Amino acid sequence: MTASRSGTTDRGDTGLREGARGDPAHREPARRDPAHPAHLVRDRDLGRADADRAILRKAVLRLTDRLPDLADRLAAEILSGDDGDRSEQLRGDLWEVCQTGLGHGFQAILDPGRGRTDLDWARRLGRRRAHQGQPLDQLLRSYRLAGRVFWEAVVEVVGTHDPGNVPALVRQATRTWDTIDEQSGAAADAYHQTELSLARRSEERVQAIVDALLDGQGADGGLLATAASVLGLPAAGRYAVVMLGAEGGFAGGLDGELSAEFPGGRDRRPGDIGGMRFIWRLRADAQVALVALGTAELDDLVAAVRPYARSHAGVSPVVHTLAELGGARWLAELALRTCRGPGSQVVRLDRRLPDALVLSQPRLAGRLGDVALGGLAGVDPAFRDVLLATLAAWLDCDGSAARAADRLFCHRNTVLNRLRKIEQLTGRTLAHPRDLVEVALALSALRLHGPADAGEPGANR
Repeated sequence: MTASRSGTTDRGDTGLREGARGDPAHREPARRDPAHPAHLVRDRDLGRADADRAILRKAVLRLTDRLPDLADRLAAEILSGDDGDRSEQLRGDLWEVCQTGLGHGFQAILDPGRGRTDLDWARRLGRRRAHQGQPLDQLLRSYRLAGRVFWEAVVEVVGTHDPGNVPALVRQATRTWDTIDEQSGAAADAYHQTELSLARRSEERVQAIVDALLDGQGADGGLLATAASVLGLPAAGRYAVVMLGAEGGFAGGLDGELSAEFPGGRDRRPGDIGGMRFIWRLRADAQVALVALGTAELDDLVAAVRPYARSHAGVSPVVHTLAELGGARWLAELALRTCRGPGSQVVRLDRRLPDALVLSQPRLAGRLGDVALGGLAGVDPAFRDVLLATLAAWLDCDGSAARAADRLFCHRNTVLNRLRKIEQLTGRTLAHPRDLVEVALALSALRLHGPADAGEPGANR
């Protein structure tokens, strides 16, 4: 894995000498004086550098036959410091990598005219190790060990065959370690580029799998196996889905493990918290999270989302397999659609089932509005709005006329009179459970769908 750098070349004296009359136009190139002290020093240095390189090449030539032994030594050095955390795949090709890398280093020293094949090999090795998932620190450590094994072998062979040349190796040491730095730098650059490319492809694959699960393709056994492998989630477990409108998103959150940045860089979302794992997807019309609940409850999930939401959010019931996530996404969307008005409600579907029922059956909801509240059609619109607001307040206050009056800033008897008026116009008795259910659902239909969809009372259906 090593190679020495080529020495400097003689560029010649570029000085100029003036003509006899001192006129710049009569300047002519200075003649090289071989006896000048500066030229003597430079020629001596160049000669020494050539001699040093010759010593190194001679040593490497002698080491060529020992290349397999050096590969054995290097592989043993690498494994001795790995603490057993090197995979079988990495162990399997280690000796081949050591021999090939050392061989390219030898070639770069013995035949520099063929180019830096050692750097080409370093880039290939960096890409390979990134694909294999080897930590970069291990790769860089291998290069440091390769430099040490190579240099110890060079010193040994020169000391054995040409002991008088050992002092000359001191001048080659810096060049050798500079070359090791070049090789490890080339490997690291290729490693980082490959790692980034793999991360992008991995993220795209995760997104595609999550989308498929949320779109209801969980019946595909192959998809479930892939999801379990890529996402690290068991096919059977406790899962839920959270959905927010894309226009809403999350408010600024805390840095650290409780939040994570969206691709846009400004919004924040809950990260893994309380034993729950969030996998987020940003879609054209919504922000959706697949949540692995672990032992957490839905109220814990709501509490985790609420501090970050700046608009409404819907939470599905718990499902127990990845295959059910398509249905959970639909239920989370229904829960989100039940939210109206300002603020940032984070609601569980289980707490909005009547509204969700109305939303899921718009045509039937419209018919219900006609039947249950049709008697209000002939009332002055302003008074009708007052009656409907009173009915809504009374229902929200659990049938308490006094609390509804406080909310509406009127007398309790006023609330009771308006409720009796509604009973007269609709033919429904609010004290009867069946009638009360119909009226409450019809009011929800009107609130959620509006007159155009759910039917202004008395509209033709």
